[in-house]
Amino acid sequence: MRKFILLLFVSLIVSCEKETTQIVEPLEVIEIIPKNGGGTIIYTLPQSNGVLYVKASYVNSQGQEVHRISSKFNNRIDVDGFIGNEAVEVALRVFDQDENVSDPVIVDFVPLTSFVFVVLESMTITPDLGGVKLNWNNPSGKTVFVYVDITKENGETETRILSSKSQDESVFVRGLDAVPLTFSIRVEDIEGNSTSTDEVGTYTPLFEQKIEKDTWTLVGNLSVNGNAWEGSTTNFWDDVIDTAATNNDNSYFIIWRDQNGGSLQWPLDIVVDMNKKARINRFVVWQRAYWYGGVAGVPYYFQEENMRSFDLYVSNDKLDWNLVGSFDIGDPKVGGTVPTDILDDAANGHEFNLESVTEAFRYFKFSITSNYGSDTYVHGSEISLFGIDNQ
Repeated sequence: MRKFILLLFVSLIVSCEKETTQIVEPLEVIEIIPKNGGGTIIYTLPQSNGVLYVKASYVNSQGQEVHRISSKFNNRIDVDGFIGNEAVEVALRVFDQDENVSDPVIVDFVPLTSFVFVVLESMTITPDLGGVKLNWNNPSGKTVFVYVDITKENGETETRILSSKSQDESVFVRGLDAVPLTFSIRVEDIEGNSTSTDEVGTYTPLFEQKIEKDTWTLVGNLSVNGNAWEGSTTNFWDDVIDTAATNNDNSYFIIWRDQNGGSLQWPLDIVVDMNKKARINRFVVWQRAYWYGGVAGVPYYFQEENMRSFDLYVSNDKLDWNLVGSFDIGDPKVGGTVPTDILDDAANGHEFNLESVTEAFRYFKFSITSNYGSDTYVHGSEISLFGIDNQ
């Protein structure tokens, strides 16, 4: 009897161990695909209903321990963070829903050169108005930080930091003088892997100037009527920017529905003949500032009657129009209130950079597509164009 009880006790212990200790089978690696700065490991999971995920563990090129997770619904896992061209080791473990874990499967492979080097090698710089344009390729689609050192002939250097994960990037660096500048580039990924700083050449930005407005005239038969009350359409380019402090300047247009067919028929076009040709790379617009009936000194910016969004077109014959772009000032209200710092910035105008420099044109059409809610009026104070005058 005692022998039977002892055997029963041992049997229960063994049974409990079997219930509490689950053996998880390892995965089987099928293929490893090296990539720039990493790779993709393709595998087959064990035939078990309890499998939950796969964990890849490794040390990246910065000496940091890294873990990547892939669910049971995948058959591959991506690893990255490597500088490339050197063998790396990755441990793959299978976990089940009770956090039991398989023995590791160790794989090693050689990643391709990191994408930071691909970005640097593809970098091109083109002189542009008031700066340069940088183009690069980043097939990985991963975030890179591009450090641009700009050195003048006297040795003075400034650094601009650009960030992107676009596969085909094109970005402007503005605010540069039209003098020879030497550019050096360093590219870094989010984990700290970096190229060296390489000098990529000396370039002279094109001279940018404000397009003078003294020859501009309104093409009335193609434009809305903006001459309501104290407003005048031609105030849009009189070089007087409306202010919040006083109504003495009153430098803005007022488009009133009653003088334009009884309703605001979007878009509302203002067509200007510059009576010369110009090429532009950016422009600035200002909203009406003075607020009738508002708190003294508080600007009318972002309020219902001010223009908000618009398209810009250019032409040389007033018949064929080329769209330069669609733009939106945006609505920064928080709980119905505009933050003070944004009001201060609006006083300096809203700047819009073009994707590329336009061809030379004589006419432009400022086509207003929305305001901040009014169905009665649209206001705007000023527009300035920047580029190359008298083309």
